[in-house]
Amino acid sequence: MPRYTSYPTAPVFAPKIGSIEQTEALRALDPRDPVSVYLHIPFCERLCWFCACRTQGTKTLSPVESYITTLEQELALLKQILPAGLRMGRMHWGGGTPTILPPELIQRLARAVKAVIPPTGDWEFSVEIDPTMVDRQKISALAEEGMNRASLGIQDFDPKVQDAIGRLQPFDVTQQCVEDLRAAGIQSLNADLVYGLPHQDITRLNDTVSKVLDLAPDRIALFGYAHVPWMSKRQRLIDETALPKEVERFHLAEYAATRFREAGYRSIGIDHFSKPDDGLARAMETRRLRRNFQGYVDDSCSTLIGLGASSVSRLPTGYIQNASATAAYVQRIKAGELAGARGHILSDADLLRARAIEMIMCDFQLDLAELSREFGALVEALRPETALVIDRFDGMVQIRPDGFEILPEGRALTRIIASCFDAYAPMNGRYSQAS
Repeated sequence: MPRYTSYPTAPVFAPKIGSIEQTEALRALDPRDPVSVYLHIPFCERLCWFCACRTQGTKTLSPVESYITTLEQELALLKQILPAGLRMGRMHWGGGTPTILPPELIQRLARAVKAVIPPTGDWEFSVEIDPTMVDRQKISALAEEGMNRASLGIQDFDPKVQDAIGRLQPFDVTQQCVEDLRAAGIQSLNADLVYGLPHQDITRLNDTVSKVLDLAPDRIALFGYAHVPWMSKRQRLIDETALPKEVERFHLAEYAATRFREAGYRSIGIDHFSKPDDGLARAMETRRLRRNFQGYVDDSCSTLIGLGASSVSRLPTGYIQNASATAAYVQRIKAGELAGARGHILSDADLLRARAIEMIMCDFQLDLAELSREFGALVEALRPETALVIDRFDGMVQIRPDGFEILPEGRALTRIIASCFDAYAPMNGRYSQAS
């Protein structure tokens, strides 16, 4: 079942949309509106078996250094295209393992981005961190360049689970990383956990949750493991017989969620948690919560510029993804063109359904009256699906004057309910579990 971090979802993107459309959309941006920037580092020293991200292993820095040079060339191309005065409200480095970069490459890359798209005075700079691949020097370099939020990959602290997914990460190493981050002035921390991993049970998960609570992150993401070995070959190394069954997955997710709530965290959407004074909680309370490729965010920037191999840009006209394979991405940039290789131009109907699905995923409701203020008569196209949801999920949703609200007992079905409004949803597509 799609996670709906975009609509339409990535499988809908087509190769007929590429660098030409990418260039035109970037050139037409309004410089008065700050943008978000996502930068993809596809390299890892170890390839965790559970991961389905676009990554490649390396034991040397040579390919990493070459890749940074290509990113600088991509930025030089952008500088020729972007309107003067454009500012950056958010920047996120993901991967792969961004902290594979040594301090000098961290500074070189951050400064290259800021030279082309200067940050606003209140910008947020977040980085995905592998605690086993970071030290005080790297943290110091990131802090010096403005990092003010760190996202820690944890997954699970149990040694048996870690061994089964090819990711050994002792708790004391992660704890030291948290202490070093806070000593460097990085007070805003996220923790990423995964349920549904091999050998996970309530006892093991309970120990992991207790350790995470000891670290006291500001935000927690609790993702369901998506076992898609037909897409990610490394997942074939995972023993499928050790994976929890559907009912067990549900209980694992519910158990962890209950513990986080009891510890004072607020539930955010279907799989995030935050402290009450965190920006995510405030965004949820004021219905400013949004959803993008990083999950739930309080990012108010309407445009996302993706840099690097496989990264996706969300532009006013639609979505455009850079060439996924690193070699293909490099080839396009070396040829002096942007790397957009596939995408989708958004129609008015797409924009309507995108907002409806985001409303369901973020607010657990569909408000046709609110949508009509933005989309007018187009909203009538959603009424058949609205009636279908109310009928099909009787007892899980509550009828509202002009829409519905998903009741607490139905929120595990949120992605399924959202999919009812997906005009591109395949009838027999192969997806990961709904949870």
